[in-house]
Amino acid sequence: MSREVEFKSDGVTVRGDLYLPEGPGPFPVVVMAGGWCYVKELRQPHYARAFNQAGYAALVFDYRHLGASDGQPRQHIDPWKQIADYRAAISYASALPEIDASRVATWGISYSGGHSLIVAALDARVRAAISIVAVVDGYENMRRVHGRDGFRNLLATIEADRELRVSGQPGGYIPMSTEKHWETVCTWPFPEVETIFGELKAGEAPSHEHRNTIESTELLLQYTVFPYVTRLLDTPVLMIVADDDDLTLWDKEIEAFNLIPTTRKQLSVVGGTSHMDIYSKVSELEVAAKTGAEWISQNL
Repeated sequence: MSREVEFKSDGVTVRGDLYLPEGPGPFPVVVMAGGWCYVKELRQPHYARAFNQAGYAALVFDYRHLGASDGQPRQHIDPWKQIADYRAAISYASALPEIDASRVATWGISYSGGHSLIVAALDARVRAAISIVAVVDGYENMRRVHGRDGFRNLLATIEADRELRVSGQPGGYIPMSTEKHWETVCTWPFPEVETIFGELKAGEAPSHEHRNTIESTELLLQYTVFPYVTRLLDTPVLMIVADDDDLTLWDKEIEAFNLIPTTRKQLSVVGGTSHMDIYSKVSELEVAAKTGAEWISQNL
């Protein structure tokens, strides 16, 4: 069963859904958030129910500026504010009578896959972390996927938007992705992203907006998990990567995994799978969900 919840993060109202397993509590909890422009109804309930079946509660929330949560401007993606929202969600969940505050895990996918690792490195309350097809190095990610000319155009767009904001005018927006990315500057230049998210919006995630502030992409260029993963000395970590992921770069994800010093870590490679398969193909999603639920049962 689930119920709608809300809590404050830096004074902003953040909203989510709390999924509880059957039986008496208190339950260990997995705190969950989505990736770039993702909203809480987008595939995350599938993972939450897998944790419920294993006897774990799951708190799924929308970051400020996205989905059901408050915050202006809309569709603004600031990774450090999102990490603050994660930590506020942990505080909220830990205070609930149904939750065992001594057994808290983070779970993230794509952009939040990186956040999950950073939160676990920074917050001693986190006793385990799951990261799925994570963004680990925003600059290298953007430089590689856009190519030379595309990256030049992206940087020029960001510079122009910064000048606009410095002059006192509101910043602009670009698409999350577009089918003709060589004609329109976007953040993620993959035609299948627009197609798949269009299908998911029509089917299960009506509050998804396929755009973001240009400043969000500028902040992505400053984002990296590498200074933080070396702090994971004894926290159990599961990283799930897709071996055909050229969107968030599975080789960089494995590089980050290899730098995590704890011996209590596991790398799971989903074969024959792309980044977007984890969203669009229920069979691949179920593999990732089952792996996560089994691992958390052994490590939290």
